[in-house]
Amino acid sequence: MPEPIAVSHTTEPPVLTIERTFDAPPALVFRAWTECAALKRWFGPKGWELTFCELDLRPAGVWHYCMSGPDNMESWGRAVYGDIAPAERIVYTDAFSDAQGTVNEAMPQSRVTVRFGDENGRTHVTSSTAYTTVDDLNAVLSMGVVQGTTETWDRLVALLEEGLS
Repeated sequence: MPEPIAVSHTTEPPVLTIERTFDAPPALVFRAWTECAALKRWFGPKGWELTFCELDLRPAGVWHYCMSGPDNMESWGRAVYGDIAPAERIVYTDAFSDAQGTVNEAMPQSRVTVRFGDENGRTHVTSSTAYTTVDDLNAVLSMGVVQGTTETWDRLVALLEEGLS
């Protein structure tokens, strides 16, 4: 049975933190998080697939992606990397975008820090997402970000069990 997910959020500052332990070493979990071939196998909630992925893993590099779901729905995103420490952390600014990568200024943007902690060969992932306002945090909570992340991370568990090639 997969490890449970832990969720907490604060309003001052507005931050959503989601945590889970994966039964794989940090280097492997980091790789699953940073390679398009792997991301296409797990990134997205149940019923959604990552159908477009361009990723330049370096500071100021861009990850442009699209999740496609039921009824031909699409959700485009654009992330710009800040700090990257292999098998330890990734920091990036995340935003909704269009297919050309133009940021949708009407939607919440965030600063995401993903930490990969080594726990005797297992990986404790802590994803902390900082929002500009409490309204932005509440907007993504109402969009179902916790359920979506839980389903997405369940898919990562399955990928790690299958093995990354």
